Amino acid sequence: MPDGTCARPLQADLPAGGRAILPLSGRGLKVMHDGRALLDLEEIQLSGQGLTAVMGPNGAGKSLLLRVLAGLVTPGRGAVLWGEVPPRRDLRNRLGFVFQNPVLLRRSALANVAYVLSHAGLSRKQARSEARSVLVRARLGHLADRPARLLSGGEQQRLALARALALTPEVLFLDEPTASLDPASTLAIEEMIGAARRGGTRLVLVSHDAGQARRLADEILFLHRGRLIEHSRAEAFFEAPASREARAYLAGEILL
Repeated sequence: MPDGTCARPLQADLPAGGRAILPLSGRGLKVMHDGRALLDLEEIQLSGQGLTAVMGPNGAGKSLLLRVLAGLVTPGRGAVLWGEVPPRRDLRNRLGFVFQNPVLLRRSALANVAYVLSHAGLSRKQARSEARSVLVRARLGHLADRPARLLSGGEQQRLALARALALTPEVLFLDEPTASLDPASTLAIEEMIGAARRGGTRLVLVSHDAGQARRLADEILFLHRGRLIEHSRAEAFFEAPASREARAYLAGEILL
């Protein structure tokens, strides 16, 4: 598949060292609801390149962790740091988020991508031109003028991912982007993810699919009951998980 990235449009200047978001870290993170800890992590840090898969049973706190790290949810305790500073509005274009259910504007596929490019500083003409190129690289060029809501589920998710990649984000969070897709659509999404990884985007992927994590991940974060149980290289996690919970999860057992 053609490379799924594009040239970065105008954004805030990078700090010394050339990285704005990384290392991305959370310290003493805690999110409570009705007296129960939904997330309780002492420390987590993401740096370098590659793809981190976040795994664990339902209710483990995987999606919540992504939202906290992305600055979409404020923890009740602790702090998230982007490049050693708290999340800042002027850095948000360097971070992308793709949800399990695509969140798209009630506009054409082309207008969905052009919208984020224009808000990043491109003129209307430049934004539409660049958006068309983005769609072609995502194999959606023939659907540029079709309303996003009329696309198939797989096409909508590819559009959401293409839109997120249009700004060439430094970090991209993906919350089960292929959970409800057919095999062909899943393959197309994974190819786009692979192209983004090769292009240098740091990826964090929530997935229940062990096969997908094996195919894509460089490292694994395994959560259970809101706690980080394992943080290890993918090969080590799948060949010899260190915790009882991870072993049970990979064996297909139900974790409570």
